[in-house]
Amino acid sequence: MNYQECLDYLFSRLPMFQNVGKTAFKKDLTNTQKLLESLGNPQNGMRFIHVAGTNGKGSVSSMLAATLTQQGYKVGLYTSPHLIDFTERIRINGVPISQESVINFVNKIKGSVDEIQPSFFEVTVAMAFDYFHNQNVDIAVIEVGLGGRLDSTNVIQPLLSVITSIGWDHMDLLGNTIEEIAFEKAGIIKNNTPVVCSRYINSSALKVIQNKSLTENAPFHPSQQAPDYIKNALSLKGSYQYQNLDTVFSAFLLLPQLGFPVSEGSFLTALTKVSELSGLRGRWEKLNNDPIVICDTGHNAEAVPYLFSQLESEFPKRKKHIIWGMVSDKDRSKILDMLPKDAEYYVVKPGVIRGYSAALLAEEMQSIQLLSTPYSSFKQALDAATSDAIKDNGIVFIGGSTFLVADALPYFE
Repeated sequence: MNYQECLDYLFSRLPMFQNVGKTAFKKDLTNTQKLLESLGNPQNGMRFIHVAGTNGKGSVSSMLAATLTQQGYKVGLYTSPHLIDFTERIRINGVPISQESVINFVNKIKGSVDEIQPSFFEVTVAMAFDYFHNQNVDIAVIEVGLGGRLDSTNVIQPLLSVITSIGWDHMDLLGNTIEEIAFEKAGIIKNNTPVVCSRYINSSALKVIQNKSLTENAPFHPSQQAPDYIKNALSLKGSYQYQNLDTVFSAFLLLPQLGFPVSEGSFLTALTKVSELSGLRGRWEKLNNDPIVICDTGHNAEAVPYLFSQLESEFPKRKKHIIWGMVSDKDRSKILDMLPKDAEYYVVKPGVIRGYSAALLAEEMQSIQLLSTPYSSFKQALDAATSDAIKDNGIVFIGGSTFLVADALPYFE
């Protein structure tokens, strides 16, 4: 099989969360364990940092990977979902896995896939661990896909567990109370393994994390505020990144006792070029200057208020032209109530099977007095929004779904 045939095999044959939603989520680690056993358990003996959370886990994982890379370590980074190409999910020192390596892995594991019938995510986790093992990385930073306790990544024994935030997302899978969701996130905490937890979380959720840490005899470290000179070094935009940076700073302070000392100079340098060192994209990313076009993958009730607060603070007197799309299994009503009433919305369906109808979403938005027009393609929405923004010196913002940001990026490459 060539690379495209491998992708077709992975995307069409295996249940994929971004396409089919919760039916692809396996509340069990058995398939992942069987796949890894067929590969000789490449994860055993490797050194990991494991990162979970409702929001910020991708940014935190990328900042930690950049920090270790800048110091000179060989660093694996596993994140999901990808935005443009599958290879983005698996990186070493910011460089994506090669297409040839993907082809070799799929050919190697096809027999096991036919027998075990795993999900797309379970296969990609196994691919990441196999690749990092074969490339002999010094350490790998692993972002949880969904939840924590039953996530496919939770077969590892990390040096450090990191929990970034606890919020209302994926309640159909993780629980209907903040305590139940926190319990699932806390599932990555391992015996005698230190934990860094964001202090910016609900007190009830924090208590669940602390109790799990006590049960596991895992040293608990609430995040502490990074000094201003460290905040000033951060290249990532978005006010929410300062909360993430506090978590990263607290993890940075623990790295020497984990066997990975990093100088403060390397840490500061890494913060100035996180995207370059890790490949992170889609976080308050400016895609165009005339008109200004900004995108952000934040898409749930915890993230959305930060996005529009920042949009207003940076551009207080400029008309907001917002290209907006959502997936069908989100709690739309709560999120839509948070959107600014004085903006104009260009509504489009994200380019995944779970994408919600632009016409239906526009109706829902219109019912709460949001000026909304549905478009049949992202290109049409983009053309209309940018044209209007040029006319009134406004700005364009793209958001509502990670997958809509993924649709947007190729137009600005």
